[in-house]
Amino acid sequence: MPRAFRTAPVAVVGLLLLAACGTQSPSREDARSQAGGDGPVRAEALCPSDHTQYGSLPTPADSPVTPSGTPTPLPLPSPAATDETGVRVTGLYAWAEGSGCAADYSAEFEVTNQGTEAVTYTVTVGFLSASGGAVDNVEKTVESVGPGRTAKAVVAMREPAVQAPEVAGVDVIKVRSAPVGELSSASGPCPASGVRVFADQGDAAMGLRVVGLHLVNCGTRPYRVYGYPELELLDEDRDTVDGVRILHGTDQIAATGLAGGGEPRPVVLRPGEAARASLAWRNTTGFGEAVNAPYARVRAKPGADPVTVTPEFDLGTTGKLGVGPWERDETYRDPATGTPRP
Repeated sequence: MPRAFRTAPVAVVGLLLLAACGTQSPSREDARSQAGGDGPVRAEALCPSDHTQYGSLPTPADSPVTPSGTPTPLPLPSPAATDETGVRVTGLYAWAEGSGCAADYSAEFEVTNQGTEAVTYTVTVGFLSASGGAVDNVEKTVESVGPGRTAKAVVAMREPAVQAPEVAGVDVIKVRSAPVGELSSASGPCPASGVRVFADQGDAAMGLRVVGLHLVNCGTRPYRVYGYPELELLDEDRDTVDGVRILHGTDQIAATGLAGGGEPRPVVLRPGEAARASLAWRNTTGFGEAVNAPYARVRAKPGADPVTVTPEFDLGTTGKLGVGPWERDETYRDPATGTPRP
């Protein structure tokens, strides 16, 4: 349950007195109009109604109280600098019981696209205690920020059921991004290519990492693949990572026990069917510089449209990645219905 307004620390470096939730903050309609307008900034209200780590915060239609209370601004380090990722935290707020906001705390940040193409960002924001320890991390996707544009967004957290420290700070933990034209998705509208490509959360044990790469025919015609997906590893700036050998077969990484060690076979996917390929690597570290590559640009087959996925490759100093062949995925279930495809 949200408590009464929290008392901000005495040593306030500089409060950001931004508009209260439901008063002067831009509405979602304003955000949509600004996205396609002439102005450089898009924004959303300080009391968000989207999904957080703990589920969905009620929308105004579902909530018995319309958000109208004024949040308590909490101090931020001064100045709040924009880092090399183009992300800057601009506000931290505590919400009182009865304010109409379903969150206990919210944080506002802005993303500036410093590149030359539209990009979708996934930003992980950490809510911190007075000692700097983590209270909670919340992830937010900021969609389709155009070149040179700035988009404002808000994340929110509820206090967990167990006793947790008061939130006294906030920080940007991680930023991941992908060009709008290369976004991966397990659901939603079918891309023009007629197929979806996406990576799962993977599995890690004893330094061995395995991630599944999935291919779903969401189009209207059969889709044929044979052999191995094409991968290009990318660093945090989405530049090509050199010096990593991409090997055919996960048995190049672990001799037994992994999918993706067999010979390639032709796979023809009817509409609604899926295939899977395994990615395997070890994060062993020895002599030399460890390689970390958050992204992979994937082509399902030669000439296919590229898709950027984020397996978070921590390759250590091994210098190699095993890629299994495409295999029919008999376990695939349509995320919209939860039922197996024919």
